[in-house]
Amino acid sequence: MPPAIQWIVTTQTAPWQAQPELTMQSPTSMPGVFVRLDMPQQTIQGFGACFNELGWDALNDLSAADRASIMHELFAPGVGANFTICRMPIGANDFSRDWYSYTETPGDFDLADFTIAHDHDTLIPFIKTALQYQPGLQLWASPWSPPTWMKHNQHYAAALPSPLQVGIDNGLRADQVGAEGSDMFIQDARYYAAYARYFGRFIDAYREQGIDIGMVMPQNEFNSPQVFPSCTWTPTGLARFLAYLGPEMAARAVDVFIGTLERGNDALIDVSLRDPSVRRYIKGAGFQWAGKGAIAAIQRSHPELVLYQTEQECGDGRNDWRYCRYAWSLLKHFLSHGTHAYQYWNIALRHGGISRWGWAQNSLVTVDQATRTFTYNHEYYLIKHVSHFVQPGAHRVTTMSYTGYENQLAFVNPDGSIVIVIHNDMHEPMPVGIMIGAQVINITLPADSFSTIVVPKM
Repeated sequence: MPPAIQWIVTTQTAPWQAQPELTMQSPTSMPGVFVRLDMPQQTIQGFGACFNELGWDALNDLSAADRASIMHELFAPGVGANFTICRMPIGANDFSRDWYSYTETPGDFDLADFTIAHDHDTLIPFIKTALQYQPGLQLWASPWSPPTWMKHNQHYAAALPSPLQVGIDNGLRADQVGAEGSDMFIQDARYYAAYARYFGRFIDAYREQGIDIGMVMPQNEFNSPQVFPSCTWTPTGLARFLAYLGPEMAARAVDVFIGTLERGNDALIDVSLRDPSVRRYIKGAGFQWAGKGAIAAIQRSHPELVLYQTEQECGDGRNDWRYCRYAWSLLKHFLSHGTHAYQYWNIALRHGGISRWGWAQNSLVTVDQATRTFTYNHEYYLIKHVSHFVQPGAHRVTTMSYTGYENQLAFVNPDGSIVIVIHNDMHEPMPVGIMIGAQVINITLPADSFSTIVVPKM
């Protein structure tokens, strides 16, 4: 008997529907898709999302049983999303309750007042709950802003609210506004050294809580002055800091990645990669948003680097099917261009998804605060179509078509199983033959659907 092939389908109105099992056959016509098992690409480290304060607040609107159900679905091996790698902030981010850092005492170069006490109410229980279900969860971290006393403008933000952000006041004066291509961090050796030790104290404090952070990036979106916690750096300024950060992290066996880059310009991180005193500490690079335009160039010029997609674009809080279709294009782009790990952004948000600074965003889970109920959104099922089946250690493999089928991804797992994720973006059913080795799977994809096909080891 040929092996039975699993097939799962998601449409706008019917998520995660198991279909009748498929079988492989001898080809009788030109297949639409060829899965090239002889052309392995990057190794997949895993999939995940980000821990932030407003996500934990949303989950705490629910009953303990519902909260546990969601975390089990997201993190327990073999159950749902199978998340194995996640991001967290160092201090406040754009989905924090408000601004904070781990020492706001001006001139605290010795970090005498450093404390992570703030995180005991939100981030620490959030992460510890995930670890209950996935003890092997890999964590990495980046700051959105240094402590304010380490910045020229002495403020957590770098931009004034726009006219569209009605009622939002971040307290920034016009003379404190930062600019892309400038160093808002004070460019002085004493500040570099203190900030590198700040990272070290963060790693140490979390380890004391039983939370091991295996990698850091020096700055979220180092080009972007934002209304929320942010800090612009020039590539040269960032390289100078990495020369201090590298040894602090190496002493703790913590990797350093360059990023996060959200400009389509690989030269912005090449400055650090060309400096031998910095390059030896850099194990990888992180890309988000417009950084998708630079990842292919970095993959070509630095094939030795591990590449992370660090934050999926965030949407507008509507969590609609249109954006889910766009999210597929992002996922496909990053994975097709060498990404080793892919991370969604908000795990959970209250209905509307509005941040402290007035930005509505999407999330995997939406919580209705009034009714204390929750919904898994379209993008959750999209991510699950990949992350549930693609195991850490899998290889992406090339697919090709002579007949215009170019909307799929394929992987070979360590156990030898083959995973094909394919999107039919037409509003009518689409027949396609998928050639693997000398045999073909003939299938008709439902209109406007995502499918995952899992072929056991051949």
